[in-house]
Amino acid sequence: MKTKVLVLFSAVVLVSCKTNQNAHNDLNYMQNIEQIATETSIKNSSSTIQPGDQLVILITAKDMDVVKPFNQNYSSAELVQTNTYAGGNTPNQGVSTISGPTYIVDADGNIDFPVLGELNTKDKSLIDFKQELRNKMTKYIINPTVNVRLANFKVTVLGEVNRQGDYIISNGQGTILNALGLAGDLTMYGKRNDVLVIRTENGIVSHGKINLQDANLINSPYYNLKQGDAIIVPANNTKDLSSKQNPNTGLYLTAASIAITAAAVIVSLIRK
Repeated sequence: MKTKVLVLFSAVVLVSCKTNQNAHNDLNYMQNIEQIATETSIKNSSSTIQPGDQLVILITAKDMDVVKPFNQNYSSAELVQTNTYAGGNTPNQGVSTISGPTYIVDADGNIDFPVLGELNTKDKSLIDFKQELRNKMTKYIINPTVNVRLANFKVTVLGEVNRQGDYIISNGQGTILNALGLAGDLTMYGKRNDVLVIRTENGIVSHGKINLQDANLINSPYYNLKQGDAIIVPANNTKDLSSKQNPNTGLYLTAASIAITAAAVIVSLIRK
């Protein structure tokens, strides 16, 4: 009896160790990164400017007096604050600032810019719009510097992460790894090979799946995030099974283990 108990116990330990090893491997990201060529070209995923975007535009030049009309009603003391960790459990961390006048893109994709008047941003990325604006400015200013940034680049992270919520990425550029990092990474129950990204752009909703364990994720059009993306991390099988189990299962297993150990001790004493 004692021998059988020891064999059973050893088998349980071995299975447990094997399970823990597999679980550890499942938690690793980009497991095949060595097989991905370093010169891999990442798909261009530049966001186009959308209605409701808040554009911070600052024009500078060697003679700042010349650019004042283009920075109307703005002084260097004005700052636009963005909270990198908005919506999580740490709402006061990571506050950064963007300096410059702010323009709200209307429903038709236009902004009202000083001197130049109405400017259209539809179907243009920040880089495209910045270059277009600089070309217009050269008619008035010698060698102008044009800074265009998005003040409300927001993504939503839900599901099996440590801090669910909305997050603002202050530089207007971010990857799915950046967003998950802001959300405190996935919990041990997060399904790392089936992360869903939902995207709404120009009124069209699309979605894609990301496998965080596969380094090829850098080639996905959903690797580089766009304004308003929602990232949803589903629960893995371990979480599903635990949610269906009787909450007292752990107690039952502990009691059974104690009973088996006690029985083995009693049998050993009797044989002596």
